[in-house]
Amino acid sequence: MVFISQGLVESHLQSFRIICSFIVLLLVASCANMNVNLPPVTDTPTDARLAGKIIWHDLITDTPEESKRFYGELFGWEFEDLGVGGSFSSVNYTLIRHNGRLIGGLVDQNLLSTDADISQWVVVMSVDDIELASKTLVEGGGTLFNPPTNLADRGTIAIAADPQGALFALLQTKTGDPLDTDNKEVGGFLWDELWTSDVEAATKFYQSLAPFEIEDREVEKDEQQKTYRLLSTGDKPRVGFLPNPIPDLAPIWATYIRVQDAAALDAIVARVEDLGGSLLLAPQDRAIGGRVALIADPSGAGIAIQTWSESRQANTGEAQ
Repeated sequence: MVFISQGLVESHLQSFRIICSFIVLLLVASCANMNVNLPPVTDTPTDARLAGKIIWHDLITDTPEESKRFYGELFGWEFEDLGVGGSFSSVNYTLIRHNGRLIGGLVDQNLLSTDADISQWVVVMSVDDIELASKTLVEGGGTLFNPPTNLADRGTIAIAADPQGALFALLQTKTGDPLDTDNKEVGGFLWDELWTSDVEAATKFYQSLAPFEIEDREVEKDEQQKTYRLLSTGDKPRVGFLPNPIPDLAPIWATYIRVQDAAALDAIVARVEDLGGSLLLAPQDRAIGGRVALIADPSGAGIAIQTWSESRQANTGEAQ
């Protein structure tokens, strides 16, 4: 998630307490033993596990049809409802594809047992051993909302919050993680950042979950030098950490979608409100590169859109 509605900011702690219902009520299988099953995060098994990589994004939304239209119109996403026939006939889950490739999932908040507004994007991080990672997470001051839960073909998942309160999920895949690619597709997920109240403490915590290497980059913003922290594994930048740029906003994981260029970004922004969304931050240049805007979909779930050139991506290796 990136930005959340004011109502969600106010109910942030309450949402944490009930977010475990996301995994418990995510779907209800039709079989008698109530086993939970989700498809793998890749169409083709890879047998690879890339600990520390954000390998999936789930959208919880109280306006599922409007949200589907919003993202479909703006980015060309396709949606595959698992609740239509077959063995997934009672499943509250929709797969999200971009150019035919799996990139995320959608959950209808209206079918969850909660009155709170928890519409938001949730990042899912790969781990090698989820039992060990869950134990380490708790020992490091994090909060585990559910024990590792078997989702059959998808693998084993746990919903958690770091010591500063940022919500995320851990996943040990069954058939492998999505492989690294040279470039991120326009209209697909580009990057994920942790906006936190304590960069050093957060770094220590996440390094206990995956073998992250650290690189600090100095950037200039508002005529002041700022530090942007990159966390990498296997020479691949995975996520960025920075002090929370929004006063009084609880620490969160922020997700970015790649757009072609500044003109395309402006064109997308111009359509947001007509599609039921809202503009949270007008287009502006980022100190670390690219041009960015912050938008919210019809449910209030926020996400960033950003330009990132092919040449810059090839030269820096960022946004991988």
